[in-house]
Amino acid sequence: MPTPRKLEEVKAEHFTWRLYRRNGVYGADGRHNAVDVGRHSLGTRDRAAAINAVRQLDRVQAAGLGLIVPERNPTQPATSLAPVTIAEGRRLYEMYLRRPAATGGVKLSTYKRYRTSLDKFGKYCAKRNIGSWNLVDAAILEGFIGWLEREGYHRKSIVNEVTTIKQVFGYLLDNGKLQGCEAIRLKVKKAESRPAYCWTPDQVAAMLGHAKNDAGLRWLHDVVLALACTGLRIAELAGLRWSDVDLNNGMLSLTDETGYSDSTGARRQLKSGRSRSFPIHADLMRLLREMPHRSRYIFVGPRGGKLKPDTVGRRLRKSILEPLAERFPSSEGVRGFVNGTPHSFRHYFCSTCSNGGVPERIVMQWLGHADSAMIRNYYHLSDAESRRKMDQLQFLGDPPRGESAASGTPPVTERRTSDLA
Repeated sequence: MPTPRKLEEVKAEHFTWRLYRRNGVYGADGRHNAVDVGRHSLGTRDRAAAINAVRQLDRVQAAGLGLIVPERNPTQPATSLAPVTIAEGRRLYEMYLRRPAATGGVKLSTYKRYRTSLDKFGKYCAKRNIGSWNLVDAAILEGFIGWLEREGYHRKSIVNEVTTIKQVFGYLLDNGKLQGCEAIRLKVKKAESRPAYCWTPDQVAAMLGHAKNDAGLRWLHDVVLALACTGLRIAELAGLRWSDVDLNNGMLSLTDETGYSDSTGARRQLKSGRSRSFPIHADLMRLLREMPHRSRYIFVGPRGGKLKPDTVGRRLRKSILEPLAERFPSSEGVRGFVNGTPHSFRHYFCSTCSNGGVPERIVMQWLGHADSAMIRNYYHLSDAESRRKMDQLQFLGDPPRGESAASGTPPVTERRTSDLA
């Protein structure tokens, strides 16, 4: 067994560092100290420069842990060499996020997600005695990933948390807050998200029939039909106003009102930030012409008040999906009919459009996406459509007239979207 390579040790003022080289570039490992001060790239191939960098790194780490008062060059601003504490770096980045929307500030919901990620990272740093952003590097983030895994977080959540921390570090670095630090080069493989269940036309028709036959679920029938025929997000549907629809011309318009002045605070903010309009399907048009104008909002909740997305999700499952579950069973451990959510109607709308031959560019406009990749995430090829496409291929010559090439059975047909109401 080969003898482990002995690393050169540098005893600095506060910690002992072990020099190593990776691809010719020097680095310093201080994880063996009583206080783990991490492993850091020194960004140089020259040994003398690496020794000097270690001594500077030693002082930065000590200051970040509160062992010494940070040094200051009299010719530079007082804060130029001071380590940025975890709390201070967070405060600066949160101020950056909350800048005016006109200059790139994020929505409140996005801001809250960033705060959640920073809460987790702050907790991890407190456990590891990581006092400043100057100490954060790829090794620290790898440790953070391991901690999140041990805490039971899902892969997709972990990727989002680490991406957020890299963004914060990048912001502080780009704005000159982290003296002597370099960009974190840590690639984290993006996790495949589990797609929402996509219903079939028969399942949507069953849901509509079930809700239509119950007077107490008539409001939910209207919501289901509208979601199926528009692909709107449930929050978009809940905020849909009568002023958004033009029944004479059969058009529906959604306007992002972020830049509008409105003292009532009722400005609409679309997720994509892009306004859009699209034709109203005939089935939805008939429903809208029959509906009473009870308030400025088109769709109402079970008691006639403003529709709430959470209420739709709960009642959809309890009042429609669970009662119909035996009619549409699924294999154990497989996502099926009962696992659908209001967002599944967006997948259903996109898949119905794609299976019906609607060009991708038009579906993008209807759904409000600028990236065709997002549309492909929504698309689910039905088994019947998959069979139909396979049967259209001729590998061994023409099949008997009127029969399926694979099974010898008549071609499969599906119900049209117009049959759903």
